[in-house]
Amino acid sequence: MIKEPIIIVAGEPNSIFFEIFFKSLKDNEFKSPLIIIGSKKLLKEQMLKLGYTYELNNLNKDFQEFKKLNNKKINLINVDYDFKKCFEKITSKSNKYIDDTFKTALNFIKKNNLSKFINGPVSKKTFLKGKTLGITEYLAKKTKTNEVAMLIFNKDLSVSPLTTHLALKDVHKKITKQKIYKQVNLINSFYKKKFNKLPRIAITGLNPHCESNFQNSEEDKIIIPAIKKLRLKNTKIHGPFSADTIFTKSLLKKYDVIIGMYHDQVLSPMKALFNFDAINITLGLPFTRISPDHGPNFSMLGKNLSDPKSLIQALKFLDK
Repeated sequence: MIKEPIIIVAGEPNSIFFEIFFKSLKDNEFKSPLIIIGSKKLLKEQMLKLGYTYELNNLNKDFQEFKKLNNKKINLINVDYDFKKCFEKITSKSNKYIDDTFKTALNFIKKNNLSKFINGPVSKKTFLKGKTLGITEYLAKKTKTNEVAMLIFNKDLSVSPLTTHLALKDVHKKITKQKIYKQVNLINSFYKKKFNKLPRIAITGLNPHCESNFQNSEEDKIIIPAIKKLRLKNTKIHGPFSADTIFTKSLLKKYDVIIGMYHDQVLSPMKALFNFDAINITLGLPFTRISPDHGPNFSMLGKNLSDPKSLIQALKFLDK
């Protein structure tokens, strides 16, 4: 049986991604062939400076003979990137390169009907420039997908923010009953397909202690009515919970997923609990997209000290 390849976009060229990719190959054997899409010149330069020695297997964009692939060499589809030095600062100079790597990957996935996709981190400030909130929304736009959800997954606990990279002053404007329904449906579908189970879901409130000193709070108008309706079909959904108590040990054991109202409400405690032992899965796309749960981390670039755990977890998740 031919093992489907995992397609990997290298992402921001001025990031730690190649370093953690090299480290992931060093101590792990993956059954699925890995195909990385990025700059051959940059990969070789960083490999040399970081002290890794891997041979390259150069592929073209029309390659289809996946049964011939293994991971004894790095399988690479080259996308040219012009750089003056190996570890440059993050600037808008790399925007076209990053866009080209994503475009190449998405065309390759669609052409070959593939379903496993990982992307390295990018600088949202320089690459997205406010056009979309994050790569989750960027990929939704590129694939013409209407509804997507971010799931930060760990086998012991996952979290899912209802709104993603949004200013706090705008969060309340984006919270609707329909958005809560769709988020829960995407999470239920994922757990049924991947684990053959209906997840136990906790939903937080927006305001401190799930209450406010004004009438018609978001809890009263939106969140509580949405939960009541959802519970008619799934009694494993509970809430709203105050964000300052839901992550206590006694409550954590009762749930598989915590849905929060905004990004840092659930990602901050998630990272405090699991560090980088989690992966960012985009639900709703025509393929399974995973991003390691870390950013470009320019301050660590070239130091060879970055932790590859999140990328390893992402690769293992798709390698099953």
